[in-house]
Amino acid sequence: MISGNTNDLKSLIKSRIPIINIDSFEEQRLLKLIKVIVDTEHWNYYVWSVTNGLCEYPSATEFVKSHLIEEALNYIKTTDKPGIYVLLDIEQHIKNPIPLRVLKEIAENYDRIPKTIIFLEGKLALPDDLNYLCAKFTPRLPKKERIHEIYLEQAYRWLNQHKGRVIYRSEDMESVLLQNLSGFNEDDVERLIYNAISDDGRINNEDIQDIVEFKKQSLGKDGLVEFYPSSADLNEVGGLEHLKSWLELRRQQFVGTHQSVKLDVPKGILLLGVQGCGKSVAAKAVAKSWNVPLLRLDFGTLYSKWLGESERNIRLVIKQAEAMAPCVLWIDELEKGLSTDSGGSTDGGVSKRLLSTILVWMAERTERVFLIATANDVSALPPELLRKGRFDEIFFIDLPNFSTRKDIFKIHLKKREQESKAFNLAELATFSANFSGSEIEQAIVSAMYRASNQSIHLNNSHIVFELQHTRPLSVIMAEKITSQRQWAVGRTVYASDVDSHSETALAMS
Repeated sequence: MISGNTNDLKSLIKSRIPIINIDSFEEQRLLKLIKVIVDTEHWNYYVWSVTNGLCEYPSATEFVKSHLIEEALNYIKTTDKPGIYVLLDIEQHIKNPIPLRVLKEIAENYDRIPKTIIFLEGKLALPDDLNYLCAKFTPRLPKKERIHEIYLEQAYRWLNQHKGRVIYRSEDMESVLLQNLSGFNEDDVERLIYNAISDDGRINNEDIQDIVEFKKQSLGKDGLVEFYPSSADLNEVGGLEHLKSWLELRRQQFVGTHQSVKLDVPKGILLLGVQGCGKSVAAKAVAKSWNVPLLRLDFGTLYSKWLGESERNIRLVIKQAEAMAPCVLWIDELEKGLSTDSGGSTDGGVSKRLLSTILVWMAERTERVFLIATANDVSALPPELLRKGRFDEIFFIDLPNFSTRKDIFKIHLKKREQESKAFNLAELATFSANFSGSEIEQAIVSAMYRASNQSIHLNNSHIVFELQHTRPLSVIMAEKITSQRQWAVGRTVYASDVDSHSETALAMS
């Protein structure tokens, strides 16, 4: 498959490939693009559609009026006129044996009379009989410079239609607009820009949100990625001081309107740690704090029983994420999706091929997609993922320290409309040593049920009772968690301060 524009398509046509499949829904723009190419080469140019038959383009001089594809193909086969023959909306027609046979004969006769058949249709599925004779061409999406040109074109168009009015230009808003229009084809860019300025001649936050919403509706319809609500802000997440500081230092370079050319765009982080300590919450909070869309990838949706389909799915996910840029792509529990089976015997090597695709993308991507991967079991991760340079940083989220536990109690009490000042947070933090954030939350939930059953207000004793009658994961799976924490020392950056004087500290040598 080739991705490109005018020169690439021209080279492909001149390479004497008899059938070209252009994967695009931009019909009129591509027809005009092909016209530019044929004019420079002085080729004949014809277009067939079920409504107009086979016509010369753009004069619409008819050669075969019939809407039947068989008659149009027979004309192309028998005529002595070389040239470019574009067929529109062809998928339903080439399922029949007669058009399929004629297309193959036209292609096989190319050396005698060069006739290039071009299918112009988005997501066209070709029979195997034609695939080996065909090259696929995907038009390249417009880059930032071209999107800016389209913005100016649409601004002048609006001014011509609204004599006496002016365009209110904001450099910051224009920059945000260009960022959010990446990933769209030119037709969509033109329409979205014009819709944004059509009412008042300016770009505002509401216009940007409309564009983001359009992205959500137009991408990810196949269910491979989920547009995830990022409800929590980083300020609403307890602890994680080092992680928050790291992210704040890079926020401007990722989402700001004035990035430095001297600084690399942040690419992503790996969050390791104990279950229930806030890895997923942190991933969601990054997107909220940076005010960018959050996409969640579930590896289970990628796998398919059909050969090559899983690999195609991961490439599509990458394409969708890049189209949403700037955005955060969140892969939860990464170790469950990528096998470390060196021989690939358990799944026919699919996991290794998915891993290879992801690694290449991580190394080469240029779009602003911030990858956040979370994992509970570092021993199950492929070592290739942990090599320096794959992620900008690897953070370890440990069991919360004393101060963080107080913050967590305060946050979850507030979420449940409880006044934190009415509670002894220091006492609660003491009794919750070695508890994860999710376990603390669950203790509050259970305590509220107990208080409700007693028809009294929630107080410290209710929560302390639940804490005393709960065995946290750090006790139930002590050996595994101790091993995780020992592995993290010297290999990762701690997301929070280590509480050296409390029970949660891990003495290591």
